Amino acid sequence: MICATGIFGACTASSSDKAAATPQGGSDATAAVIENIMTRTSIRQFTDRPISKDTLDILVKAGMAAPSAVNKQPWAFVVITEKEVLDSLREVHPYSNLKTATAAIVVCGNMDKALEGEAREYWVQDCSAATENILLAAHAYGLGAVWCGVYPNPERIPGVKAVLGLPENIIPLDVITLGWPDESPEPKNKWNPENVRYNRW
Repeated sequence: MICATGIFGACTASSSDKAAATPQGGSDATAAVIENIMTRTSIRQFTDRPISKDTLDILVKAGMAAPSAVNKQPWAFVVITEKEVLDSLREVHPYSNLKTATAAIVVCGNMDKALEGEAREYWVQDCSAATENILLAAHAYGLGAVWCGVYPNPERIPGVKAVLGLPENIIPLDVITLGWPDESPEPKNKWNPENVRYNRW
């Protein structure tokens, strides 16, 4: 577990981890942030330990700190802790990994706040940025999480909307499944220099 000290908690990486992760010229805080990004991975098995409301509130605050086109902030979040709702959501989203989860956050787009015209679909980028912020904050706390897509799958959207009672103007983008990890998969090294170009293709 790695926590961004001064932001989300008081825990830090070991000194050896910090040395390995600190970018040239960076600080311990820089190392903590970079390590948190690089070590985050999807967790699909959880213990039955509950997540506190305070922690869930901070995860949502982290989501709302995401960048947003023209600062429209076209997001809405449904925090779920009731087992009955989690089970109902799992029935309409079979790939949501909710069987052992103790909580979930459904990240939605609020079309009343979205941009107009051709820029309307920027809500997807805004809410995706919010989702990644939540995943990173969860990892910083030592929680496990996994991003389970809903939009634009036409088979998943109606079911999720029905379970949560979402109004017409609210579109579910994804379900973030949450819990304390009951597995320890190794993070994938996704660095591939072949995917990088400088200045021109």
